[in-house]
Amino acid sequence: MSLVQSDYSRSVSTIFGCVFPPVGKRQLTQTGRDSPSEQRAGRWRNSGPTVMDRTAVVKVGAAASASVCALFGGVVLAQYIVAKKKRAGKKTRIIEMMPQFEKTTVHMKDPERVEQIICGLIKGGASKLQIITDFDMTLSKFAVNGKRCPTCHNIIDNCKLVTDDCRQKLLQLMNKYYPIEIDPHLTMEEKYPFMVEWYFKSHTLLVEQRIEKDKLAEVVRESDAALRDGFEQFFDRLQQHNVPVFIYSAGLGDVLEEIIRQAGVYHPNIKVVSNFMDFDENGVLKGFKGELIHVYNKHDGALRNTEYFKQLREYCNIILMGDSLGDLNMADGVPNVENILKIGFLNDKVEERLDKYLDSYDIVLVKDETLEVPNAILQKVL
Repeated sequence: MSLVQSDYSRSVSTIFGCVFPPVGKRQLTQTGRDSPSEQRAGRWRNSGPTVMDRTAVVKVGAAASASVCALFGGVVLAQYIVAKKKRAGKKTRIIEMMPQFEKTTVHMKDPERVEQIICGLIKGGASKLQIITDFDMTLSKFAVNGKRCPTCHNIIDNCKLVTDDCRQKLLQLMNKYYPIEIDPHLTMEEKYPFMVEWYFKSHTLLVEQRIEKDKLAEVVRESDAALRDGFEQFFDRLQQHNVPVFIYSAGLGDVLEEIIRQAGVYHPNIKVVSNFMDFDENGVLKGFKGELIHVYNKHDGALRNTEYFKQLREYCNIILMGDSLGDLNMADGVPNVENILKIGFLNDKVEERLDKYLDSYDIVLVKDETLEVPNAILQKVL
């Protein structure tokens, strides 16, 4: 029996659980005579019909081989399907690879759009990126353990340089105008005159206090001002990669600069545009410099800073961060925008305002006192 035929027989025996005797030759003893068993049986004496002739073995063997091949092929196919399903379930989007996006504070109306913008930012890298951001309640915290943190204005309003009478009047102004600022049922145009009125009255009260410039550092140090968690990583990474940072605030510029200076993150790549105090030759507050900046006129201010943005013409990718709908206009002066990612911090009146924020910002961070999401994005881009 040839080796092939022998393999067929073994295959058939293994598969069907039976044993077939050798086929096509007589079973002989070592002496060449018929074996006693053949002599008794008389079945193998002649070369006539046998239990299973060679043709039958070949057919059965072929069928067995086909069955084995089919079985093996089925296993391979199953493994391929499982592997394909695993690949299909694999995280392939950039935002899926960042665990910070899985936080319950993160809301997006169109994740695909966010993915597309972030991919554009990554492609451009550090050489095309600039940051345009608000300060109060965007870079600074809104609250710590349920207690409201002060804005730049609040720091002065509540300091020892202001009389109790003035403090009370400033508080009354805030209680009157802040609800208007965040009212979801009023348009920005309707809010505009109230913001002008609020700022004008509060600034007039501060000038009457004759605040001394050299006392500001101490006032900030004694305040409860707090930057969002992760601010060091945020500012230091941007400085390391020479990414321009434009802080556009309706707060008090002198106080703002002192906060980031004392935090150790007032780097050379930062430009601050805000309401700066004007001091006389004795260092006493006498007024405010330039045009008034409030929450809802940042479009006008952005256009006034077009010269700054023209100098950064090659920085055509923007990450914009704000906490109000008025902050969305901060990049209006940028001449050639390729990609802009808008991140909004929704700190108050969440249920009433979430839909509008989702319609306006690409990413909305609800009651999130950290910079984890911006930092995760910067880590991918830079």
